[in-house]
Amino acid sequence: MRVFGRRQPLHQALADAAGLSLGDGSARASGPSAAPPGWDGEQRGEPGIHGVPRPRRWDAVVTADAPGLHGNTVHFVALKDGTLVVEEDQPDDALTPLADAIETRLEPPYRAEAVRRDESLWGVAGRRITVVSEPGLVGEEAELVLTSSGWALTVDGHHRLAHVPALEAAGRAGGGSEAVVRASRIADDLWDVETAPL
Repeated sequence: MRVFGRRQPLHQALADAAGLSLGDGSARASGPSAAPPGWDGEQRGEPGIHGVPRPRRWDAVVTADAPGLHGNTVHFVALKDGTLVVEEDQPDDALTPLADAIETRLEPPYRAEAVRRDESLWGVAGRRITVVSEPGLVGEEAELVLTSSGWALTVDGHHRLAHVPALEAAGRAGGGSEAVVRASRIADDLWDVETAPL
C-alpha cells in the first residue's frame, strides 16, 4: 500500500486556486471575481441587483369549494351592493361560494378570476376596482386623456365627442390635471376605471 502525502490540505489548495482566504475559518473574497456578480456591486461602485418590480396583479387569493360551477375558469365582478356580474353562463347562486371565500379577504367592489383545481375546489383571486356610473356612453372599452389644454375620448378604438363627467371626475381625482382614464364596461351604465397621471 502506498500513501501519498500533501504539502497542504485539499480545502486550502482549492481555496487558493479560487482566490479565497480561509484565515479565520470562513471564505472571504480576495479578488473581484470571488463574489457573485451583481450582489455586491455597490461595494465596488458598480450597479447591484436592480429593476422595477412588477405591479401586483391580485390583492387576495383564496380557495373555495364550489361544486355547481361549469368549465375550468370563471370571471366575475362583485359590486358594492352584493350583486355579482359574471362573464360566463353559470347556474344561479353557483358563484356564491367563490364570492363568500374571497370576501373574507377583500371587500366589494372587486374583479375576480377563479380557476378549477379539482372536481369542486377552486382557486380564487381578486383585486380591488373603482366603479363609476356613466349613463349614455355606448361601447365596451373607453380611454379618456385629460390634459391642461383639453381632453380626448376614445371608445372601442374610435374618437368620440361625448361628454363623460364620471370618467373625467375619476381622472381628476386619481391623476390630477393631467391623467389617463381607462374604463371597461361591467354592465349597463357601470364601468371599471383605472386612472394614472400623465
